[in-house]
Amino acid sequence: MSDDKLKLLVVEDDLGLQKQLKWCFDEHEVLMAGTRAEALVQLRRFEPPVVLQDLGLPPDADGVSEGMTTLKEILALAPQTKVIVVTGNNDRDNAVRAVSLGAYDFYQKPVDTQVLRLIVDRAFHMHALEEQNRQLRASQFHAPLEGLIATDEAMLKVCRMVEKVAPADVSVLILGESGTGKELLARAVHTQSGARAAQKFVAINCAAIPEQLLESELFGHERGAFTGAVKQTLGKIELADGGTLFLDEIGDMPLALQAKLLRFLQNRVIERVGGRQEIPVNVRVVCATNKNLKTLIEEQRFREDLYFRISEVTVNVPPLRERSGAPTVLAHAFLRKFGGSHGRPRRGFTEDAIAALEAYSWPGNVRELENKVKTAMIMAEGALITAEDLGLQETVSSGLLFNLKEVRTRAERQAIQQALAITDHNISRTAELIGVSRPTLYDLMDKYGVRVQAQ
Repeated sequence: MSDDKLKLLVVEDDLGLQKQLKWCFDEHEVLMAGTRAEALVQLRRFEPPVVLQDLGLPPDADGVSEGMTTLKEILALAPQTKVIVVTGNNDRDNAVRAVSLGAYDFYQKPVDTQVLRLIVDRAFHMHALEEQNRQLRASQFHAPLEGLIATDEAMLKVCRMVEKVAPADVSVLILGESGTGKELLARAVHTQSGARAAQKFVAINCAAIPEQLLESELFGHERGAFTGAVKQTLGKIELADGGTLFLDEIGDMPLALQAKLLRFLQNRVIERVGGRQEIPVNVRVVCATNKNLKTLIEEQRFREDLYFRISEVTVNVPPLRERSGAPTVLAHAFLRKFGGSHGRPRRGFTEDAIAALEAYSWPGNVRELENKVKTAMIMAEGALITAEDLGLQETVSSGLLFNLKEVRTRAERQAIQQALAITDHNISRTAELIGVSRPTLYDLMDKYGVRVQAQ
């Protein structure tokens, strides 16, 4: 296939009409499909901007059910695609129905190639304009905070909070599960903090350093303070003077060291290990932990007075499972970030992969998502990453994630099943609970294949 010509997918089972249309659109790269399955294969592989589709497809060549299903699945897979449906003579009702489902335009047989060419050319032009508009919007988009990707309301709320608190010289406590991006938020606090942003951002993980070394790492030490201390060494607090000190996993800090940290926060002076001189330090402290500090306080494993010192402002970072739509957005961002550095370049995700990304609970949050995308980029056989490539094939058995009718179907089926369970499969009580009549409930149950369990 040539990359220079625009791709046009023709979904038509009539071989004679296939040849006529291929000749009519010889300036395009014409892709042919005679069935719904063939059309979806071509769509996934070549991503044509425009599709010319007959509504009468086998096994319902004399009707439109298969054609309408094909139209729905094309638009669910590629919502930006311009689909022009071709109907039988005087079949205006189905043409209008197809447009209401999302088709770009329609054309009625017999084929007038000149008129059809105008419709197709206009569809290509409209697709190109919309694509330019999307690219323009993307180029003008700025992440709310550097390094962070936030499109869901939960994370945007966190970003707005960070933007407000960053210029104020107060201590910030960031709470969230492991892998939610707490250090990125801490860096955002630093970079938007005004004068401090020009100074150092110094981070230390309180859980990664042995207890006997952590004090020296924080406060520094004098020569000869202990065996192996052959020279004076500045600690992280002193190195961050004028800037920001980030204490990650503050919940794992030993109690004895908590007392010394509290003294520093109260007086803003430190003493190096083995030293006697008080050294003033001007530093902003940002802390983070994935632990419940209030529970640790009750268990007397964390000082309450230190908690109040480090939590002048508290930022709660939502886990990925509570960020609707975020897994899909982040997965595509990682796909662009890593590009072709891990195996062959990938163009995107299949619909089962998208469904799995949204259905999975992500116990490891964004870090786990990033790792799965990296692995999938290496292991995937095709241009599109599947749920199996992501290791999420067991997560869902769903089909088209972005089909609103299917989403509504799932929600209604689930509501009926839950109501039946609550009422012990009592039809009258179930109908009352979900706010419909008994006949309507029976119709919905029949529609969704929900059966009443024997009493």
